[in-house]
Amino acid sequence: MVDGRDLMIEAAGVQKVYEAGGLRVRALRGVDLGIRRGEMVAIMGPSGCGKTTLLNVLSGLDDLSDGEVLVDGESIGGMSDKRRTRFRAEKMGFIFQSYNLIPVLSAIENVELPLLVAGKKPKKARQWALDALEMVGLPEQASKRPNEMSGGQQQRVTVARSLVNNPSIVWADEPTGALDSETSKGIMDLLVRLNGEQRQTFVLVTHDAAVAARAHRTILMRDGNITSDEPNGRGE
Repeated sequence: MVDGRDLMIEAAGVQKVYEAGGLRVRALRGVDLGIRRGEMVAIMGPSGCGKTTLLNVLSGLDDLSDGEVLVDGESIGGMSDKRRTRFRAEKMGFIFQSYNLIPVLSAIENVELPLLVAGKKPKKARQWALDALEMVGLPEQASKRPNEMSGGQQQRVTVARSLVNNPSIVWADEPTGALDSETSKGIMDLLVRLNGEQRQTFVLVTHDAAVAARAHRTILMRDGNITSDEPNGRGE
């Protein structure tokens, strides 16, 4: 049994229902889940099984229809929109398949943007952004715009941006989905190293079994339910 104090994420009876045009779609059907601090967890399953919906509900990007989600001991559902937005900015980082970099900004400007939005002073934001680019091995790319970088380099910039505020949790939705196998391995090498060094909690949605195998646990989903939750035997 996991000590509750050791849990970064707790989900109990989580349901998500979408309603459109008179139709009700139950995307999540009473999910129970606990994820420890510093753990890397992969979520897999066929398209439409609810894995991205689960990530969005756990992170507060989407409202849950029923149940409860606690992140670092705080109820996501009980927060106002303003408080939830601030909580995400302070506690969370996000990595997406599509990179979501702003084309007209340089790498360092993309990385420092979340800090500036959060009210950090420009000088401090610039230094933190430089440190984050150094952490992912791209300090020499600081002045380049996204279209001047490879896909792997762009994803490393996205990783730097997700970590620049030193979040407790990093959510990643298909972080290697747009990359070839060699570049994908490089990104996962980076995430596993950072997980070990920084002790942040990582939750990865992926369709790639090779990516999932690098996590501590793999959760399988089908039809809005968790059907399997097994350790991968990854060493600490």
